[in-house]
Amino acid sequence: MKLVTLQAVRKTENGFNGTIAVPGDKSISHRAIMLGGIAKGKTVVKGFLPGEDCLSTIACLRQLGVNILQEGDYVEIDGKGVEQLREPEAVLEVGNSGTTIRLLSGLLAGLPLYACLQGDSSIAKRPMNRIVEPLRLMGTKMDGRQDGKYTPLTINGGGLHSIDYAMPIASAQVKSAILLAGLHATGTTSVTELQVSRDHTERMLEAFGVTVHRNGKKVSIAGKQSLTATTINVPGDISSAAFFLAAGSIIPNSNITIQGVGVNQTRTGIIDVLERMGASITVTGEDEQSFEPFADLKVISAPLKATEIAGELIPRLIDEIPIIALAATQAEGTTIIKDAGELKVKETNRIDTVAKELNKMGAHIETTADGLIIHGKTPLKGAHVNSHGDHRIGMMLAIAGCLADGETLIENSEAIKVSYPTFFETLRTLCELN
Repeated sequence: MKLVTLQAVRKTENGFNGTIAVPGDKSISHRAIMLGGIAKGKTVVKGFLPGEDCLSTIACLRQLGVNILQEGDYVEIDGKGVEQLREPEAVLEVGNSGTTIRLLSGLLAGLPLYACLQGDSSIAKRPMNRIVEPLRLMGTKMDGRQDGKYTPLTINGGGLHSIDYAMPIASAQVKSAILLAGLHATGTTSVTELQVSRDHTERMLEAFGVTVHRNGKKVSIAGKQSLTATTINVPGDISSAAFFLAAGSIIPNSNITIQGVGVNQTRTGIIDVLERMGASITVTGEDEQSFEPFADLKVISAPLKATEIAGELIPRLIDEIPIIALAATQAEGTTIIKDAGELKVKETNRIDTVAKELNKMGAHIETTADGLIIHGKTPLKGAHVNSHGDHRIGMMLAIAGCLADGETLIENSEAIKVSYPTFFETLRTLCELN
């Protein structure tokens, strides 16, 4: 029987106050391990996120023959080029990590190896045909349940040719899988996006010495390029910082500084939306010299007003919509979120789960086919809620519990360790500093 973890959270009377640092960016940590694994030389990763998802990526690369030393947030990768990768003797287990399975599939597609990849029950429900179809077009032999729609996935790689692919959805994972496959294809592989998604893969490829061409929404990469080892400094994850940006906005008497957060423009939609709603957020000390820009973020509690979130903004904040929904329950007016159908195929159906769990706490949220209608301002009350195994839902509910009257019990709170192993310690730190 699976152990169900219950975490109790009580209302924070005096606000959140203090200076914190959030863990390293999850997306960047994954990519640093994968690219370091196929580069030549010793790659050093500082600020790595030692969460369960990123540790799954390390475990998979080790199965492929890569020598990796990991101590907390410090990682050394002994790279000997893509030639060192060997056929895995066992199934590659990705746990709960969609990034691991999709990007690793792209990486393996171009190599003369056989591999089988699978994950947990959540991964088994997530659509994989979005990467299987373009990788098949490039020439890889790939299969899975329901003709490649679901895991487990099998790959017989090698012998790829380039494609010019028009993305039917906005997805950085799909784009990245195709570009990584394109590294080992003949010719130049191009991807044209519906809306510009996070560009960490393109930036990191360049950091490893690969030439990447961008032209508006089109990204191209020539095949047969090699990677040279480098040092990667991972900034703080803005998706983790988002919970405290929202908390600092909606919990009275709060004043929080979050140090060293990544402020890549493809990820800062959360700041844009909160500021549009009236939040008081200050960005200071921005450093754009690194391959990924970072800065300190300061937030002070302020009254919020409703807004509409849709269109090209959605890919820039797709992971932050659960916490934005919570902030909207405390904003005056009705907030509308549209064009966010991608939320249905995350760790949970986040559209339904956000509404269900926050409504238990007294929120007034309606679901739509591709988003949410959130009526504010509504007082919240403590309740027994459930993360449903989704780390971002779990953290959002913890912040809601700090705002709600009474005690909130969060079931399956262990899911938070996927991206923020020390989340509750950070909460306690902010409260103890009052």
